[in-house]
Amino acid sequence: MPSSTKAYALEQLEQSIISDKVCPELAAEATQLVFGDGDPNSDIVFIGEAPGKNEDKTGLPFVGAAGKFLDEMLATIDLKRSAVYITNIVKYRPPNNRDPLPAEKKAFLPYLQRQLEIIQPKLVIALGRHAANCFLPELRISEEHGKPKRLTLSFSQDRLTIVLLPLFHPAAALYNGSMRQTLIDDFSIIPEIINQISNPELVLRNSNYLTLF
Repeated sequence: MPSSTKAYALEQLEQSIISDKVCPELAAEATQLVFGDGDPNSDIVFIGEAPGKNEDKTGLPFVGAAGKFLDEMLATIDLKRSAVYITNIVKYRPPNNRDPLPAEKKAFLPYLQRQLEIIQPKLVIALGRHAANCFLPELRISEEHGKPKRLTLSFSQDRLTIVLLPLFHPAAALYNGSMRQTLIDDFSIIPEIINQISNPELVLRNSNYLTLF
């Protein structure tokens, strides 16, 4: 799908969330919908849990303190925000930045799936347990962070094979300094994963990855 076609399809999907009145209680308390941002033609999609105060004001995901740290980590692997696509499961800010409720995640999940179906990424990076558990409900982020998994997602019309990389949410580093280096270390494997996806017969030196591809 051409980039312009993807952008249009995403715009239509964004409008459908509004017209379908998804989670009206959240919408009533939020300033605006925070749908997603970045390159719809990217091979990499980052998924967080829900917008916060700054995101609610700007309409863009990951623009607060956690977003600045995300930008810093992208820079460590020579990537810019404009080269990836960033979104959240839940598209409205929960009151007082509480965790999204199971019913809210369930309501938004079909729209997240449609986003992925349109973008067709090769690597999906789940930031935090809420995002990771949308794909693997039993996954424990404390045990599986930084360990890529190959998954096939079934859609209404098609299937999409991705690599899922679960990571701690960048906000975790704001409250726990020891997690900062953990996130940076986990981020450092992203280029190698992309290289592996692009060259499926490439043998990686680190056997931790070989079991996953």
